[in-house]
Amino acid sequence: MSLLVVGLSHRSAPVSVLERASLNADAQLKLLQDTVAAEPAAEAAVLATCNRIELYADVDKFHAGVAELSTLLAQHSGVGLEELTPHLYVHYEDRAVHHLFSVACGLDSMVVGEGQILGQIKDSLARAQDLHTAGRLLNDLFQQALRVGKRAHSETGIDRAGQSLVTFGLEQLSAGADVQRWARGKKALVIGAGSMSSLAAATLARSGVAEIVVANRTFERAERLAQILSEGDDTDVLARAVPMDSVPVELTRADVAVSCTGATGLVLTADAVAAAVEGRTGAPAVAPGVEPAAAGQSAGGSTVRAAAETPLPGAGTAAGGDENCPLDLSSVPSGFSVMGEAAVAGMDAATLEQHGAWAAGGTVVDRPRETGRTGPEADAELIGALAATATRVGRVPERRRPEPVAEVPRPEPVLFLLDLAMPRDVDAAVHRLAGARLVDIESLADASADAPMAADVDMVRRIVADEVAAFGAAQRAARITPTVVALRSMAAEVVAGEIARLEGRLPGLDAKHRAEITQTVKRVVDKLLHAPTVRVKQLAAEPGGAGYADALRTLFDLDQETVASVSRAGNSTTTEKNRGPA
Repeated sequence: MSLLVVGLSHRSAPVSVLERASLNADAQLKLLQDTVAAEPAAEAAVLATCNRIELYADVDKFHAGVAELSTLLAQHSGVGLEELTPHLYVHYEDRAVHHLFSVACGLDSMVVGEGQILGQIKDSLARAQDLHTAGRLLNDLFQQALRVGKRAHSETGIDRAGQSLVTFGLEQLSAGADVQRWARGKKALVIGAGSMSSLAAATLARSGVAEIVVANRTFERAERLAQILSEGDDTDVLARAVPMDSVPVELTRADVAVSCTGATGLVLTADAVAAAVEGRTGAPAVAPGVEPAAAGQSAGGSTVRAAAETPLPGAGTAAGGDENCPLDLSSVPSGFSVMGEAAVAGMDAATLEQHGAWAAGGTVVDRPRETGRTGPEADAELIGALAATATRVGRVPERRRPEPVAEVPRPEPVLFLLDLAMPRDVDAAVHRLAGARLVDIESLADASADAPMAADVDMVRRIVADEVAAFGAAQRAARITPTVVALRSMAAEVVAGEIARLEGRLPGLDAKHRAEITQTVKRVVDKLLHAPTVRVKQLAAEPGGAGYADALRTLFDLDQETVASVSRAGNSTTTEKNRGPA
């Protein structure tokens, strides 16, 4: 059996795909059960966070395992396999171990060095143990990953290489200003009462906000968090709890709002944020450059629609402007030019060709269709024409930054929003509203992409490399242990048989002499087996040492089923032993 991990993360997939592929608790449990029920997998564990979904398994066939795990991820996430596959990564054996250890140390996090992933790994292990889907391999792997992560944080300054997601998000909200000076005296609204929301509330309290209002669907949990904040020894913040239906009113009062819930839909719509901003400023929250009269005087849907209809910066980059572009510019996400892959995603072949022609010269060309020519062949021809256009103009649709344009000054924000949820809690259209500043998972990823790597990161990488080598050696040595145990069991049976035969030939042998003879024979057998069994464990721990177990079974004619039964018994014992807290 071999370790395999198939997954996707913020490094391999856009936020939109991660949002759709996110797994709730019930989906994770069902995925674990279906994985171990599948033929290639004997063990399984799921690591699902806001930035990654990974399925770990002990498989007996690599290609069949990759195919099965990929299919299961697609089925349970609800994202089609063809769409999901380009974003999946696969790690096998030592590379899979290296990946999990790196994740545990925070090297693969959106913000390098964040320690929250350790709690998530611990939860993943506990979930697999509760469902009995984690055996010897995954128990050992996840337990060791937790130890490696703790070692990295205690022996290096990896915490200085990156802050927690909450702290980093607040730094982005403050636009580089000192967070404590920026937060002092502000009123904060925290939506959600889970671990991330609690961390955000505690961080805000320590940063010096004057008031924290906690809203949660379960009011009792909101009350509990508010009580903890109020009774904290290191802060004097005023904290209170409110039901979720009070959020619109509290949003009007708040200077900062942090949201991290498990909701599958939006918690704060653009209309709600626009209304809160207008309630504080008395002016519509419209995009820069949009006249209030054109946007409407209300803070409802008309305001947001007018903002959405404003051409994006960099939208008219083609020669002829954007009036002839075949795209619906109101649907293009912020941060992309109309040349971007997000703009052309989902178009049919005919529209793709029109877009390519427009990008080349700013003119839409209607390609005449022959009567009755529809379906794959016609689409293939149209896509070929688009490819020819892309070749001629020297570019293909790609994701990129907007072209530099003169920016219209934005008014200073009066409402700061931090969205730490996946799927997102706050409508991305809020990025376009004047008077509001939104930092979400996607913008955090962009901000941290070019963060400098500190020397501490290199130290952690060395720790990971050493721990991967040690774990691999231990696992290789462990694989031969059932064979060695079976060999010693066979030797014990031979000794017992010979002593019984001796008693039959010497019926008058007294107990004292029988015990002495038995002990002598056992010592002889132990001495004969000691050197080869110790040496074979050493050899098996080295790379390429997997064949020594087979050699031992062949030389001593050991029964394969006996070895397997020893392995199963050891696996069961390990699972029970590791069921306690990590």
